[in-house]
Amino acid sequence: MDTTPIITQDTIAFGILMLTLGFVFYTSSSENSRWVKFYKIVPSLLMAYMLPAIFTSLGIIAPEWDSVNKAGEIVKHQSNLYYVSSRFLLPASLVLMTLCIDLKAVFNLGPKALIMFLTGTAGIIIGGPVAVLLISLVSPETVGGIGPDAVWRGLATLAGSWIGGGANQAAMLEIYGYNPKLYGGMVLVDIVVANIWMAIILMGIGKSAQIDKWLKSDTTAIEELKEKVSTYANKVSRNPSLSDLMVILSIAFTVVGIAHFGADAIASFLVNNFDAVSDTTSALSSFSSQFFWMISIATILGIILSFTSLKKYEGAGASKVGSVFIYILVATIGMKMDLTMILDNPGLIVIGIVWMTIHAIILIIMAKLIKAPYFFLAVGSQANVGGAASAPIVAAAFHPALASVGVLLAVFGYVVGTYGAMLTAELMRIVAP
Repeated sequence: MDTTPIITQDTIAFGILMLTLGFVFYTSSSENSRWVKFYKIVPSLLMAYMLPAIFTSLGIIAPEWDSVNKAGEIVKHQSNLYYVSSRFLLPASLVLMTLCIDLKAVFNLGPKALIMFLTGTAGIIIGGPVAVLLISLVSPETVGGIGPDAVWRGLATLAGSWIGGGANQAAMLEIYGYNPKLYGGMVLVDIVVANIWMAIILMGIGKSAQIDKWLKSDTTAIEELKEKVSTYANKVSRNPSLSDLMVILSIAFTVVGIAHFGADAIASFLVNNFDAVSDTTSALSSFSSQFFWMISIATILGIILSFTSLKKYEGAGASKVGSVFIYILVATIGMKMDLTMILDNPGLIVIGIVWMTIHAIILIIMAKLIKAPYFFLAVGSQANVGGAASAPIVAAAFHPALASVGVLLAVFGYVVGTYGAMLTAELMRIVAP
């Protein structure tokens, strides 16, 4: 089937995404009362995410597509926009956003961030088997199957993705031997449900003050961190010169280069010297992920640079440049979301929605019990479900200084992802019909 979009060139598609971001920022900063009211309900970050998704759903652009050549053969194509954004702009943004970090103030946020992250993990572990059990009561065939076709085996790959990330998802596919021909359906559920949940979280950011009031949460530590960073930025603030901007970009992409070099070297060394890492069925296989090491190294180097004189470049707009990169990444993530896919496999989508709902309910209950701010709920969830690509985006939406909190939790998710997913899979195996 030919699924070629109207625009197939990345250069043109990128122009459309940048036009979209320009529109979002122009209207969100407008003093027009209609736009002011609109953006009080819908955050600009959500708009930057949803508009590209609408373009993809309408067939204007696409993250990947199939075409038919003259011989009648199907040829697969893929856009490189998300790859470039996640491998170049994401680590660059993390460096620039951690450049001004106050590490002591981050630690002063207390244990609630970690508690909410672990609650999010527990929500995925509990939500999977409960969703399978509930759906089996209504439609047992939806969660049935035998051998490699057993639905619970495919759902194990979802657990890997929603607790850790892509490497953990691939590990689950190998460990439980799900039918590769059916795996595309699980990837579909992953994309649709995870992106819908991210959209809901982003929408909640616009109402975070009301949510925090309902949760009776203490946001003092978060506000103090934001205040410290803002005060420092104002103290060293200056009109950035061309030299300043070039140095900022130099810092960012030099570290990105080092991060990629280090990630390749570490991943290769571990794969070549440790069987547990090279074995895709091992719980330690996630450490073979170059993306995991690239994000980790970029974040660590950014934190180290925050103790040097380079920190003064925050006054020239380092975090603002990082925010530009983050918004471009958001647009390319949105581009991966085809809203029409919801209708492709409704049964599996329903399982995913029930699963994510349970995850959300458990998070809300815990946040209410420990009076955790919405920030911890949102970032704790995304550090699991979205991983290192989206957790810092959600955190930075509250304040650029908080991006590092999302990264640190997401990196932790990679570590526990395979173990948590295996526990989820075994529980789903028990309750599956």
